[in-house]
Amino acid sequence: MNQAWAVTTVDLGSQFHGNIFEMILGAGPMVQLVLVTLLFFSVISWAIILMKYRIIRKAKKENVMFLDTYMKSNNFSEIFVESKKFKYSTVAEVFRAGYTELGKLAKVRKDSTQGGDNPGDEIASFELRGIDNVERALNRASESESSKLEGFLSFLATTGNASPFIGLFGTVWGIMNAFRGIGAKGTATLAVVAPGISEALIATAAGLAAAIPAVIFYNYYLNQTKLIALETDGFASEFLNIIERYYVKTIR
Repeated sequence: MNQAWAVTTVDLGSQFHGNIFEMILGAGPMVQLVLVTLLFFSVISWAIILMKYRIIRKAKKENVMFLDTYMKSNNFSEIFVESKKFKYSTVAEVFRAGYTELGKLAKVRKDSTQGGDNPGDEIASFELRGIDNVERALNRASESESSKLEGFLSFLATTGNASPFIGLFGTVWGIMNAFRGIGAKGTATLAVVAPGISEALIATAAGLAAAIPAVIFYNYYLNQTKLIALETDGFASEFLNIIERYYVKTIR
């Protein structure tokens, strides 16, 4: 009995060494296609992960820098000039959108006060329409910045959801090959079964290797973008309150 087991072990070792690269190269065409697909998903996912890390880190850093500049100055025109330095700041972009809209409205008000039979009514109308226009501009800018931050995150979600099933397909195919090998050779020894099972395990592992980082970083970056969006919305509300408190009063 011991001799038979020893012979089986030697035969298995001579045919199946367990090298992962050899197993991949020796896999069937369908399993190799599954592995290439998972490699594609994994490479793109890691590219997005690294890109998002850089963008979110810069956005958070520049938001802090812009808010510091904003708190130190009372002149919107100076802040507007300084805000152009912060290309990744979502808060700075919202400020630029609101300030630009405010400048347009100020020009309209100036033109309306220079002519017209009833400038008082026009100014009152400007107060209502002006604040609404500024609010819409701030909301559009805030939503646009949130969409930019969330861009490509859907691919990470797709990778996290689809990769395990793609790997499972490779697993099923590898097991099918294993059973086909058993039927062709008429024996169920490990030497016959192991190559097909190894293909199945490689496909499963590749699917999980692609899915796990994608799911982890998708949840992390989604949480970070929500925090930045809350900060941006908070600034937009505060900026709108300042406009209502000071600029509208000067019109009355």
